[in-house]
Amino acid sequence: MSVPRLSSQFNILHNRFPHSATPTVVAMSVYHGDNVEWVREAINSIVTQIYRKFVFIIVIDGEIPVKMMNLIKDAAFDDERIVIGQNDSNLGLASSMNHAIQWAMSLNPRYFARMDADDISVANRLERQISYMDKHHNIAVLGSALQEINEQGVHVGARVMPANHRQITYLLPRRCTLNHPTVVIRFDVFRAGFLYQGELKNTQDYFLWVTLAANGFIFRNLKDRLLKFRRVNDFYKRRGLSKSLNEYRARLYAMKKLRRLTVWNLFYATAVLCLRLMPSKVVKMAYRLDRHLLDRIIRH
Repeated sequence: MSVPRLSSQFNILHNRFPHSATPTVVAMSVYHGDNVEWVREAINSIVTQIYRKFVFIIVIDGEIPVKMMNLIKDAAFDDERIVIGQNDSNLGLASSMNHAIQWAMSLNPRYFARMDADDISVANRLERQISYMDKHHNIAVLGSALQEINEQGVHVGARVMPANHRQITYLLPRRCTLNHPTVVIRFDVFRAGFLYQGELKNTQDYFLWVTLAANGFIFRNLKDRLLKFRRVNDFYKRRGLSKSLNEYRARLYAMKKLRRLTVWNLFYATAVLCLRLMPSKVVKMAYRLDRHLLDRIIRH
């Protein structure tokens, strides 16, 4: 499989990165709905990482407020590792990450690290994950556990995923078993031609994990909580019909690709879809129950 060329819908606005190669690319997308202060915290959490050998590409997904643009430009002028790209219109996270990947190909990186504009990476996140992947060359995708924080940055929960490849792939037909904002992906995955499905506006990570699992790539999750994930008040209301249906499609896709089409998996997928469409209070209760069940599965 070959990696397509950069889209005409994407261009680089600012690039003072002084090196022709780098071991690691960190990529984040921002759009008009992001909170400026949270974007500031997200950027600061990357540029102050203990691990320093990376380029940080921020993809502006369509038009954004002047205040946010100025924040990103100021950060880029202060740190030459920050590169600014922009989509001509709001294309979504999948296309934004694909553009970042395609742009970074010429830098011959080994790793691609995800970051979201409303989250905070802990200071040793990249050092921990890159060190682990340097020692475990068979791992293609490495995620981690995370802390959940509210709008004020207060700890409100945690999300720990199954650690080993067998558990991660076994559970894929029922749930997305990696925390997307925490992952570091070996760049050879993209050189082999595997990218996000650009037409997807959500669940793009779920479909990618299933495709990679079906093609023999190895996964791992660290139990370290290396990211502070922003869980806002309307977290349980935001999924909507589109995301709920795409999650259902992803589960069916996983059953087919991983040869796990069973009555239980079909029942689970249908039950989750029905729950997603219920009032937010019911969804909130189901979310808490799901976290509890996942914790028990991981322990056993």
